[in-house]
Amino acid sequence: MVKRNCPTGILGFPVAPLKEDGQLDLNGLKANIEFLMNNGVQSVFVACGAGELHAVTQDEYKQMVETAIELVDGRVQVYTGVGGNIQHALEQVKISTDAGADGYLILPPYLIDPSQDGLVNYLKAIIESSELNAILYQRDKCILTKESLLELCKLPQLVGFKDGVGDMEYNTEAVQLIGDRLEWINGMPLAEVTMASYYNLGFRTYSSAISNYIPHISAKYFEALQQGDHKTMHDVLEDVILPIHSIRKRKAGYAVSLIKAGMNIVGLPVGTTVRPPIAPVEQGHYDELKELLTAALKKYPAPATEQVEVS
Repeated sequence: MVKRNCPTGILGFPVAPLKEDGQLDLNGLKANIEFLMNNGVQSVFVACGAGELHAVTQDEYKQMVETAIELVDGRVQVYTGVGGNIQHALEQVKISTDAGADGYLILPPYLIDPSQDGLVNYLKAIIESSELNAILYQRDKCILTKESLLELCKLPQLVGFKDGVGDMEYNTEAVQLIGDRLEWINGMPLAEVTMASYYNLGFRTYSSAISNYIPHISAKYFEALQQGDHKTMHDVLEDVILPIHSIRKRKAGYAVSLIKAGMNIVGLPVGTTVRPPIAPVEQGHYDELKELLTAALKKYPAPATEQVEVS
């Protein structure tokens, strides 16, 4: 029987490492996941947004999911990404179930701007197809009203709600209405930027892009937030998080490609190749990120076990 709980704290979202010829690099994926686990992340979400779900084939998806679950071997929870075309999403749920995943995150459907009943039917079809735990992702073409969210809360498989919109009035009302029936997850790009605001609403969990290359800094910020250490929060925001956020906002797609750039800078073997329509990081922005990370790691050195070093 599947245990009904949702990952909490800082969630790890590995990338889809690609070789220079664009082929999937499973060894790079293993290195990414090991790095996350070695640095305290208690769950990994494979083949989601950072993992370029939109751009991988179903066969590559299967390889990524099976590789992750075999490597993790029960040490942390493994969730997968599913979504887009309904038939593809259902196939992805089956692949995840057969491989032994703990659950999945539902990414939005493509192109169609659905009505609320159509969206609820889409999500229900996915969630009811398996006993795995499911997390909704509020963003883009998947914007639920509170009434639709309440309807979906009738499904026992639903364990979490990830917000990627930033509508704080909606979030306040939803948390008040639904309470601890769901785990509330901050899924905004570079979630550390907004986590203090989300924390005050009852969100205790977030997805961290920078944990792929400077996990100790994300952890330092989150610990300061939990302890009410406003000085440390201010310093980490000013020195690291907001400057990275500034670079990320300069081009659409940097939410993915900037992660690979950061990982490459600190010496993780994932490369910087991305698949269109995502564009690689421009050289000037790459150099700026490298300079930023050099200064950040000097002021906030990684623990010896982490082995992060700008190269």
